[in-house]
Amino acid sequence: MVDGRIVDRVEVEITDGRFRSVAVDVDPSPGADRRNGVTLPGLANAHSHAFHRVLRGRTQADRGSFWAWRDIMYSVAERLDPDSYRRLARAVFAEMACAGITAVGEFHYVHHQPDGTPYNEANAMGLALVEAAAEAGIRITLLDTIYQHGGLDAGGHRPVEGAQIRYRDTTVDGWRHRIDALSGAIRSYDHAIVGAAVHSVRAVDEHGILAAGRWASDNDAVLHAHVSEQPAENAACQAHYGVTPTEHLGQQLLGPWFTAVHGTHLSPADVKAYGSTRTNVCFCPTTERDLGDGIGPSTALVEAGASLCLGSDSHAVIDVLEEARLVELHERLRSLTRGSHRSGDLLAMATTVGHRSLAWFDAGTIAVGQRADLVTVDVDSIRTAGTVDRSGPDTLAALLFAASAADVTDVVIDGRRVVADRRHMTVDVVTELVAALQELTDDR
Repeated sequence: MVDGRIVDRVEVEITDGRFRSVAVDVDPSPGADRRNGVTLPGLANAHSHAFHRVLRGRTQADRGSFWAWRDIMYSVAERLDPDSYRRLARAVFAEMACAGITAVGEFHYVHHQPDGTPYNEANAMGLALVEAAAEAGIRITLLDTIYQHGGLDAGGHRPVEGAQIRYRDTTVDGWRHRIDALSGAIRSYDHAIVGAAVHSVRAVDEHGILAAGRWASDNDAVLHAHVSEQPAENAACQAHYGVTPTEHLGQQLLGPWFTAVHGTHLSPADVKAYGSTRTNVCFCPTTERDLGDGIGPSTALVEAGASLCLGSDSHAVIDVLEEARLVELHERLRSLTRGSHRSGDLLAMATTVGHRSLAWFDAGTIAVGQRADLVTVDVDSIRTAGTVDRSGPDTLAALLFAASAADVTDVVIDGRRVVADRRHMTVDVVTELVAALQELTDDR
């Protein structure tokens, strides 16, 4: 795929991890490494909690209520340590690579030891995630998250409890010093960027929100936040502050550098605010349907001027192609109308907009000078055979609505072949996932 079009007989030359040349309608050079299928730019997963991968298939008892899900999530968070986190995240990030994901935004908030005290290396958990991404061969934007409180109601913020104590820096200055150290520690890494995150208006007060925004601005970094995922969050914010979470975050935080994650229950004024400031909104449809969160106003946001990107969040599924088509399919359910989002726009959510929301401005397209990411999708699989015509006018639409992560055959990230013939080059993904999940779920 070149210049937003699927074209045939494309040859790329890669030097130092970037596209040196891109030629269309040419015969392959002698000795060229050939790919069959449709090759896309690298996919971006703009919102991930790596440790939530443990929850897949384990939270459907009691009819899968949100509170049953949260209890299991907290129990897993209590068990993590830097070594187990690195092993788990390495397997999860390798699973992402096999799904065509070349960059991930890791919304990281499990910072401290189980009793809430810092590790000797204050960023041991974050650095474990950075190392895991390097070992899996993908890029990471580590969104270091400020988390102060255990919840919000009409009376104000509640203290942290249980596993939440691991998430909290005791002061805003403590968070700022720790993220400064983290940023310095990985400054020379080519595969990692540090960004900031506000967990939510439930967990962060006005002082913390402003501090996170100021840090992001001072460091030319991106800022993400969970926003309006569930009606209860909106109700609590209205009860205490008299405004929506978007209004509480403030116009000064909104803009192209900010990404509101979920945005499922937005008021018309919220939608207008995101559009007028060209803010990104990250939809996570497979998680939002799994948790029963609802369907976000995708068409209204796009029409207002906001940009949409995609995340796998809790990893009920890791499949950015599925996330992309669900934006359109969910809108069909909501509006009873087909065709609200064009296939090219859905792919942009999965590629260029997603990378931009993670500050990888030089990725997401197959063009000279860009990072050399290539994702090849099989068009002769049991899902795509007879459906995706490589030379047809509707190839991209057919691909997005028929193919899945299981059809990704080969992945190149920064010029390095990471996945070949559906197998990760360095990680035995199935074996490592089983071992990591067993370690964190076995009774002790």
